[in-house]
Amino acid sequence: MKKSKTRFAVLGILSYGPMSGYDIKKFYEQNVAGFWSESYGQIYPILKRLATEGLATRSVHKQEGKPDRHIYALTAKGLEELQQWLVAPTGRHIGRHETLLKLMFGQQISLAQNIRQIERFRDRQKGELTEIEALKQRFQQEEVEDPNMPFWQLAFSYGEHVNRAYIKWAEEAIATLREMEPKAPVSTSPKVRYSIHC
Repeated sequence: MKKSKTRFAVLGILSYGPMSGYDIKKFYEQNVAGFWSESYGQIYPILKRLATEGLATRSVHKQEGKPDRHIYALTAKGLEELQQWLVAPTGRHIGRHETLLKLMFGQQISLAQNIRQIERFRDRQKGELTEIEALKQRFQQEEVEDPNMPFWQLAFSYGEHVNRAYIKWAEEAIATLREMEPKAPVSTSPKVRYSIHC
């Protein structure tokens, strides 16, 4: 039976230390949102399953005036399963890319509309590149002594390379589409000739 990648993502985050479901979701949003995301609806059932299978422990922390916090911690069995997944071959990535899907049917709209779609895509990737660079800088300042830093840096580098490649492709695609635009017709108005009669 194929296991959900969410399962391994949660095991991996718990390898950093005990966390609640809220802590895990916050970790996603602050650190890996550029390449991986999970909803509360995915995280909590996985946490319960990990605890049932003995891959994580669950403890209840009482809070005055607030709901109890359920804290999960990785067990030795959970770490072993995470390590087995980490060394297993990674499957081929086949993602959904709406911009490319729309471009496949670009003949149905004007060149200007196609260009605008790709401009939006380019601008979005520029924004993501800025976010990655800011996140990288924050980690370099706050987590410089963390032994995980070399691996995080590689992930940041991947994000930078991918987004720069997307931006370069978008610029080339925009230039190609602009070359396809019909040129303004050359004026064919007759030239006026003046003749001098004596």
